Amino acid sequence: PFPSTMSMLGRTLTASARSLGACSSRLLSVTRAANSGQVMCQVDNNIATITLSDPKRLNALTVDMGDEFQSIVSDLLKIEELRAVVLTGDGDAFSAGGDLKFLKARSEDGSVHNAEEMRRFYSRFLSVRQLPVPVIAAINGPAIGAGLCLATACDMRLSTKSARLGYTFATLGIHPGMAATHFVPKVLGQQLAAKMLLTGEIITGSQALEYGLVLSTHETKQELMAATADLAASISAASPMAVRTATKTLRMHQDLGLDAALQREADAQSQCYAEKDLLEGLTAIVEKRKPVHK
Repeated sequence: PFPSTMSMLGRTLTASARSLGACSSRLLSVTRAANSGQVMCQVDNNIATITLSDPKRLNALTVDMGDEFQSIVSDLLKIEELRAVVLTGDGDAFSAGGDLKFLKARSEDGSVHNAEEMRRFYSRFLSVRQLPVPVIAAINGPAIGAGLCLATACDMRLSTKSARLGYTFATLGIHPGMAATHFVPKVLGQQLAAKMLLTGEIITGSQALEYGLVLSTHETKQELMAATADLAASISAASPMAVRTATKTLRMHQDLGLDAALQREADAQSQCYAEKDLLEGLTAIVEKRKPVHK
């Protein structure tokens, strides 16, 4: 799934879900066999590429994937020479969003536990914000719901022109989550954020460029990954200390009020899980039709 410019050097390290083993500043390749290898990572020339890797399910975000993702972030924190991180998806999608079985289980659980569960779920993927270097999302295909939220939590985004992007929570029947209500207004402005979050509008990569959601768009995945690699290389060529401190400062401003927003989202989603609208939204996805909310 990676272009030749990001080809892996040296031998591949395979680790269990419990232990990653030795980390190399030149190469890190992870396959967590106990969790079916849902996230992969390689480091080349001090630039890490994290790949969500469950292509048969369009890289839907699951608890197991989140555990792997968070563990990989922890290991990358140990690499002092790290200069930049690229986040992308395996196959034809970036991420189709939350796992339907997980959402269905929430509709059968209590509101207090659901709020706690959602905070834990968010924290797994939003650990990307802990990386001390810029994170660039390469949106290679559909980025829907929580999948697009993960990309929005990154510092920069590029996409293919045909990629479909949407914060589709409202049509699904739940309050937006994964820091959508915090980061989307900061990226798009209040009015466009309201439009996308309240309608569940799905846009193309080309429209996302017009909205200011992505920096650039590209015809193919190969062109996207090449452009992303070029941007990461430009960052890597700059002063490491200047880049790390500036990244921290930019996020400091962005993260003001984040914790309160996440708690509000978790509480509101726990209320929505008890309503019939979510079941209609989930049924509509399975039946491949538009939901009818009454």
